[in-house]
Amino acid sequence: MARKDRMTLNEAAQAAHDRKTFLAFARLLLADREAAAHEESVNPPGPYDLCGRGGWQNATIDGFLEAAISWAEDTEFGQTQGLSPDEPWTQFAVFLYCGKIYE
Repeated sequence: MARKDRMTLNEAAQAAHDRKTFLAFARLLLADREAAAHEESVNPPGPYDLCGRGGWQNATIDGFLEAAISWAEDTEFGQTQGLSPDEPWTQFAVFLYCGKIYE
């Protein structure tokens, strides 16, 4: 659960509107992956877990990129989900976020 004084990853992705906010999102995504990797090293997911720790569906770079690309293709880079092509920073942040969660 996110602290009240800190944005969730999804909120940070949606808030990315320039270089600074995009990089802030990217730092949060990196920290989230590092925390999940640490948790996985201490408490590995079981064979019946649907995803890795921290909600990471795709922990390898190839799985991550495949999921992000699939999301972009399936949603016309988020346009079918209401993302505007006039907001490329948001689109790219959501692209990266979907690398984590999209199956």
